[in-house]
Amino acid sequence: CYAECWLRRKYADDGEALNGMNMDCDFWQDKVDAFVDDELSQAEVREFESHLRECRACAAETVARQRLKAETRAAGMRFEPSAELQAKIAKRVGRQQRGNWAWWPALAGVAAALVIAFVVGQAGNRERTQNALVAQLVDQHVATMASANPADVLSNDSHNVKPWFNGKVPFSVDIPNLENTPYTLIGGKFVYFQQEPAAQLIFGIRKHKISVFMFRDHGETAALGERTSPEKHNGFQVQSWSEDGLRYVAVSDVNADDVRKLCEMLKAES
Repeated sequence: CYAECWLRRKYADDGEALNGMNMDCDFWQDKVDAFVDDELSQAEVREFESHLRECRACAAETVARQRLKAETRAAGMRFEPSAELQAKIAKRVGRQQRGNWAWWPALAGVAAALVIAFVVGQAGNRERTQNALVAQLVDQHVATMASANPADVLSNDSHNVKPWFNGKVPFSVDIPNLENTPYTLIGGKFVYFQQEPAAQLIFGIRKHKISVFMFRDHGETAALGERTSPEKHNGFQVQSWSEDGLRYVAVSDVNADDVRKLCEMLKAES
Protein backbone atom coordinates (compact mmCIF):
# COMPACT_ATOMS: atom_id res chain seq x y z
CA CYS A 1 0.00 0.00 0.00
CA TYR A 2 0.93 3.64 -0.36
CA ALA A 3 1.57 4.18 3.36
CA GLU A 4 3.86 1.14 3.68
CA CYS A 5 5.93 2.09 0.64
CA TRP A 6 6.20 5.65 1.87
CA LEU A 7 7.41 4.48 5.30
CA ARG A 8 10.00 2.14 3.80
CA ARG A 9 11.44 4.92 1.65
CA LYS A 10 11.44 7.48 4.43
CA TYR A 11 12.99 5.36 7.14
CA ALA A 12 15.12 2.85 5.23
CA ASP A 13 18.34 4.80 5.77
CA ASP A 14 18.07 6.15 9.27
CA GLY A 15 15.97 3.35 10.85
CA GLU A 16 14.06 5.78 12.99
CA ALA A 17 11.26 4.27 15.05
CA LEU A 18 7.75 5.43 14.45
CA ASN A 19 6.75 7.51 17.36
CA GLY A 20 4.64 10.41 18.47
CA MET A 21 1.35 11.75 17.13
CA ASN A 22 0.37 15.16 15.88
CA MET A 23 -2.20 17.07 17.89
CA ASP A 24 -4.95 16.29 15.39
CA CYS A 25 -4.27 12.54 15.28
CA ASP A 26 -7.38 11.72 17.31
CA PHE A 27 -9.44 13.01 14.40
CA TRP A 28 -7.50 11.00 11.81
CA GLN A 29 -7.30 7.82 13.88
CA ASP A 30 -11.08 7.56 13.63
CA LYS A 31 -10.75 7.47 9.83
CA VAL A 32 -8.13 4.73 9.54
CA ASP A 33 -10.62 1.85 9.26
CA ALA A 34 -12.73 3.75 6.75
CA PHE A 35 -9.60 4.42 4.68
CA VAL A 36 -8.53 0.76 4.79
CA ASP A 37 -12.05 -0.40 3.81
CA ASP A 38 -12.25 2.17 0.99
CA GLU A 39 -15.23 3.94 2.54
CA LEU A 40 -13.93 7.54 2.33
CA SER A 41 -14.88 9.95 -0.39
CA GLN A 42 -12.22 11.02 -2.88
CA ALA A 43 -11.78 14.36 -1.11
CA GLU A 44 -11.40 12.63 2.26
CA VAL A 45 -8.86 10.18 0.78
CA ARG A 46 -6.73 13.06 -0.49
CA GLU A 47 -6.84 14.73 2.93
CA PHE A 48 -6.01 11.49 4.75
CA GLU A 49 -3.06 10.71 2.48
CA SER A 50 -1.77 14.22 3.01
CA HIS A 51 -1.89 13.62 6.76
CA LEU A 52 -0.04 10.28 6.41
CA ARG A 53 2.88 12.11 4.76
CA GLU A 54 3.30 14.18 7.91
CA CYS A 55 2.34 11.74 10.70
CA ARG A 56 4.47 8.66 11.39
CA ALA A 57 2.07 7.22 13.97
CA CYS A 58 -1.01 7.33 11.75
CA ALA A 59 1.01 5.91 8.84
CA ALA A 60 2.21 3.01 10.99
CA GLU A 61 -1.32 2.35 12.27
CA THR A 62 -2.67 2.35 8.75
CA VAL A 63 0.01 -0.08 7.58
CA ALA A 64 -0.76 -2.41 10.50
CA ARG A 65 -4.46 -2.48 9.78
CA GLN A 66 -3.89 -3.04 6.08
CA ARG A 67 -1.63 -6.00 6.87
CA LEU A 68 -4.22 -7.42 9.31
CA LYS A 69 -6.94 -7.16 6.68
CA ALA A 70 -4.76 -8.83 4.04
CA GLU A 71 -3.73 -11.64 6.38
CA THR A 72 -7.31 -12.26 7.45
CA ARG A 73 -8.43 -12.47 3.84
CA ALA A 74 -5.58 -14.85 2.99
CA ALA A 75 -6.36 -17.09 5.96
CA GLY A 76 -9.97 -17.31 4.91
CA MET A 77 -9.01 -18.26 1.37
CA ARG A 78 -6.64 -20.98 2.60
CA PHE A 79 -9.21 -22.61 4.85
CA GLU A 80 -11.47 -25.25 3.31
CA PRO A 81 -13.89 -27.14 5.55
CA SER A 82 -13.61 -30.91 5.52
CA ALA A 83 -16.19 -33.06 3.77
CA GLU A 84 -17.41 -34.25 7.15
CA LEU A 85 -17.92 -30.68 8.39
CA GLN A 86 -19.69 -29.70 5.18
CA ALA A 87 -22.04 -32.68 5.48
CA LYS A 88 -22.77 -31.86 9.11
CA ILE A 89 -23.58 -28.22 8.28
CA ALA A 90 -25.81 -29.23 5.35
CA LYS A 91 -27.68 -31.71 7.53
CA ARG A 92 -28.29 -29.14 10.25
CA VAL A 93 -29.42 -26.46 7.78
CA GLY A 94 -31.78 -28.92 6.10
CA ARG A 95 -33.30 -29.96 9.42
CA GLN A 96 -33.83 -26.33 10.40
CA GLN A 97 -35.44 -25.54 7.05
CA ARG A 98 -37.79 -28.50 7.35
CA GLY A 99 -38.66 -27.44 10.87
CA ASN A 100 -39.23 -23.86 9.80
CA TRP A 101 -41.51 -24.82 6.90
CA ALA A 102 -43.36 -27.72 8.49
CA TRP A 103 -46.02 -25.40 9.84
CA TRP A 104 -46.54 -23.63 6.49
CA PRO A 105 -49.41 -25.83 5.11
CA ALA A 106 -51.38 -25.39 8.34
CA LEU A 107 -50.75 -21.65 8.39
CA ALA A 108 -51.71 -21.35 4.73
CA GLY A 109 -54.99 -23.13 5.48
CA VAL A 110 -55.74 -20.80 8.38
CA ALA A 111 -54.87 -17.74 6.28
CA ALA A 112 -57.14 -18.92 3.45
CA ALA A 113 -59.99 -19.51 5.90
CA LEU A 114 -59.52 -16.02 7.35
CA VAL A 115 -59.55 -14.45 3.88
CA ILE A 116 -62.71 -16.34 2.93
CA ALA A 117 -64.36 -15.36 6.20
CA PHE A 118 -63.42 -11.72 5.63
CA VAL A 119 -64.76 -11.70 2.07
CA VAL A 120 -67.98 -13.40 3.11
CA GLY A 121 -68.34 -11.00 6.03
CA GLN A 122 -67.79 -7.98 3.77
CA ALA A 123 -70.32 -9.31 1.28
CA GLY A 124 -72.80 -9.89 4.09
CA ASN A 125 -72.29 -6.38 5.47
CA ARG A 126 -72.74 -4.87 2.00
CA GLU A 127 -75.94 -6.85 1.43
CA ARG A 128 -77.36 -5.79 4.81
CA THR A 129 -76.50 -2.15 4.08
CA GLN A 130 -78.05 -2.41 0.63
CA ASN A 131 -81.27 -3.93 1.98
CA ALA A 132 -81.52 -1.25 4.67
CA LEU A 133 -81.08 1.57 2.14
CA VAL A 134 -83.57 0.05 -0.30
CA ALA A 135 -86.07 -0.40 2.53
CA GLN A 136 -85.81 3.31 3.41
CA LEU A 137 -86.43 4.36 -0.19
CA VAL A 138 -89.35 1.95 -0.59
CA ASP A 139 -90.86 3.35 2.63
CA GLN A 140 -90.44 6.89 1.28
CA HIS A 141 -92.14 5.89 -1.98
CA VAL A 142 -95.05 4.28 -0.11
CA ALA A 143 -95.41 7.29 2.20
CA THR A 144 -95.46 9.64 -0.78
CA MET A 145 -98.09 7.62 -2.62
CA ALA A 146 -100.26 7.50 0.51
CA SER A 147 -100.00 11.25 1.12
CA ALA A 148 -102.83 13.63 0.28
CA ASN A 149 -100.15 15.92 -1.19
CA PRO A 150 -97.68 13.57 -2.82
CA ALA A 151 -95.66 16.31 -4.54
CA ASP A 152 -94.28 19.68 -3.48
CA VAL A 153 -94.53 20.88 -7.05
CA LEU A 154 -97.32 19.42 -9.19
CA SER A 155 -96.70 19.78 -12.91
CA ASN A 156 -96.36 17.67 -16.03
CA ASP A 157 -93.95 20.24 -17.47
CA SER A 158 -90.27 19.62 -16.79
CA HIS A 159 -89.62 23.36 -17.24
CA ASN A 160 -91.62 23.93 -14.07
CA VAL A 161 -90.29 21.01 -12.02
CA LYS A 162 -86.58 21.26 -12.86
CA PRO A 163 -86.04 24.89 -11.78
CA TRP A 164 -88.14 24.35 -8.64
CA PHE A 165 -85.29 22.24 -7.21
CA ASN A 166 -82.70 24.99 -7.79
CA GLY A 167 -81.25 26.02 -4.43
CA LYS A 168 -82.90 23.10 -2.67
CA VAL A 169 -80.54 20.32 -3.77
CA PRO A 170 -76.81 20.67 -4.60
CA PHE A 171 -77.13 19.30 -8.14
CA SER A 172 -79.09 19.75 -11.33
CA VAL A 173 -82.27 17.68 -11.70
CA ASP A 174 -82.45 16.33 -15.24
CA ILE A 175 -85.82 15.20 -16.56
CA PRO A 176 -86.18 13.36 -19.88
CA ASN A 177 -88.54 14.39 -22.64
CA LEU A 178 -91.58 12.13 -22.23
CA GLU A 179 -93.40 13.21 -25.38
CA ASN A 180 -94.74 10.25 -27.38
CA THR A 181 -94.08 7.85 -24.50
CA PRO A 182 -96.51 6.12 -22.11
CA TYR A 183 -94.96 8.04 -19.20
CA THR A 184 -96.12 11.32 -17.71
CA LEU A 185 -94.41 13.63 -15.25
CA ILE A 186 -96.54 14.19 -12.14
CA GLY A 187 -94.24 16.41 -10.14
CA GLY A 188 -91.37 16.55 -7.67
CA LYS A 189 -90.76 16.43 -3.94
CA PHE A 190 -87.87 17.60 -1.76
CA VAL A 191 -86.77 14.87 0.69
CA TYR A 192 -83.81 13.92 2.87
CA PHE A 193 -81.96 10.65 2.51
CA GLN A 194 -79.02 9.64 4.69
CA GLN A 195 -79.00 13.17 6.13
CA GLU A 196 -78.51 14.55 2.61
CA PRO A 197 -80.93 16.66 0.52
CA ALA A 198 -82.46 14.58 -2.26
CA ALA A 199 -84.93 15.03 -5.11
CA GLN A 200 -87.86 12.69 -5.63
CA LEU A 201 -89.37 12.78 -9.11
CA ILE A 202 -92.79 11.19 -9.56
CA PHE A 203 -93.80 9.68 -12.88
CA GLY A 204 -97.01 7.95 -13.96
CA ILE A 205 -97.60 5.09 -16.36
CA ARG A 206 -101.15 3.85 -16.77
CA LYS A 207 -102.45 3.70 -13.17
CA HIS A 208 -99.05 3.16 -11.54
CA LYS A 209 -96.55 5.62 -10.05
CA ILE A 210 -92.78 5.48 -10.26
CA SER A 211 -90.55 7.38 -7.84
CA VAL A 212 -87.05 8.24 -8.98
CA PHE A 213 -84.77 9.43 -6.18
CA MET A 214 -81.67 11.51 -6.91
CA PHE A 215 -78.96 12.34 -4.37
CA ARG A 216 -75.21 12.65 -4.11
CA ASP A 217 -73.53 9.27 -4.15
CA HIS A 218 -71.07 8.84 -1.29
CA GLY A 219 -70.38 6.69 1.74
CA GLU A 220 -72.82 3.86 2.30
CA THR A 221 -75.00 4.69 -0.71
CA ALA A 222 -72.41 2.97 -2.95
CA ALA A 223 -73.76 -0.30 -1.52
CA LEU A 224 -76.87 0.22 -3.66
CA GLY A 225 -74.77 -1.00 -6.58
CA GLU A 226 -75.21 -0.78 -10.33
CA ARG A 227 -78.16 -2.55 -11.94
CA THR A 228 -79.06 -2.70 -15.61
CA SER A 229 -82.50 -4.05 -14.76
CA PRO A 230 -84.80 -3.82 -11.74
CA GLU A 231 -84.78 -6.26 -8.85
CA LYS A 232 -87.71 -7.00 -6.60
CA HIS A 233 -87.69 -5.91 -2.95
CA ASN A 234 -90.77 -6.45 -0.80
CA GLY A 235 -92.97 -6.55 -3.90
CA PHE A 236 -91.48 -3.36 -5.45
CA GLN A 237 -89.24 -3.14 -8.49
CA VAL A 238 -86.02 -1.26 -7.63
CA GLN A 239 -83.27 -0.20 -10.03
CA SER A 240 -80.17 1.75 -8.98
CA TRP A 241 -77.20 3.30 -10.78
CA SER A 242 -74.74 6.15 -10.38
CA GLU A 243 -73.38 8.73 -12.78
CA ASP A 244 -71.22 11.83 -12.35
CA GLY A 245 -71.32 11.58 -8.58
CA LEU A 246 -75.12 11.24 -8.40
CA ARG A 247 -77.11 8.19 -7.34
CA TYR A 248 -80.41 7.37 -9.06
CA VAL A 249 -82.88 4.89 -7.57
CA ALA A 250 -86.24 4.03 -9.22
CA VAL A 251 -88.98 2.41 -7.10
CA SER A 252 -92.42 1.24 -8.27
CA ASP A 253 -94.99 -1.54 -8.10
CA VAL A 254 -95.27 -1.53 -11.90
CA ASN A 255 -93.69 -4.33 -13.96
CA ALA A 256 -89.90 -4.46 -14.29
CA ASP A 257 -89.86 -3.62 -18.01
CA ASP A 258 -91.68 -0.31 -17.46
CA VAL A 259 -89.19 0.67 -14.74
CA ARG A 260 -86.23 -0.30 -16.90
CA LYS A 261 -87.37 1.75 -19.91
CA LEU A 262 -87.87 4.86 -17.79
CA CYS A 263 -84.41 4.39 -16.28
CA GLU A 264 -82.91 4.15 -19.77
CA MET A 265 -84.48 7.51 -20.67
CA LEU A 266 -83.15 9.07 -17.46
CA LYS A 267 -79.66 7.73 -18.20
CA ALA A 268 -79.79 9.15 -21.72
CA GLU A 269 -80.91 12.54 -20.40
CA SER A 270 -78.24 12.70 -17.70
